[in-house]
Amino acid sequence: MDYELIYKIINIGVLPAWLLLALAPHARVTTALVHSGIYPLAYGMLYTVLLVWAMVFGAGAEGGNMSTAAGVSVIFSHPHGVLLGWTHYLVFDLFIGVWIVRDGARQGMAHWKLVPILFLSLMFGPVGLMLYFLLRKISSSAGLSSSEG
Repeated sequence: MDYELIYKIINIGVLPAWLLLALAPHARVTTALVHSGIYPLAYGMLYTVLLVWAMVFGAGAEGGNMSTAAGVSVIFSHPHGVLLGWTHYLVFDLFIGVWIVRDGARQGMAHWKLVPILFLSLMFGPVGLMLYFLLRKISSSAGLSSSEG
């Protein structure tokens, strides 16, 4: 298995979804590809295949487990474990990005305010989510809407 190739494909594959969220959040193509759940379904299937491959067919590092930090380190010491973890991050970070766009629209936030937060969600998941909640709190406290700010 060419782990580097799979890593590159899953990274490149998720970028169109993030670009659509940032540049055309309500376009028909974004709704069809990103808001529909196709990405989490596709990446979830890849994750499931990788997980079954590791658990049933023994792909991965010997001695890895989820009950200790050392055991998790062992899992991530093998390229298969890295692919599993990275796919997990990509699915959930994108899910959060989609939620931010939808929630921001419901809150009446100007989309341009969300674009840097989307970037941070892509790169540093929890940081983007935290900043979105701060922006949401500040915006609701100040009574800002998309027409005001």
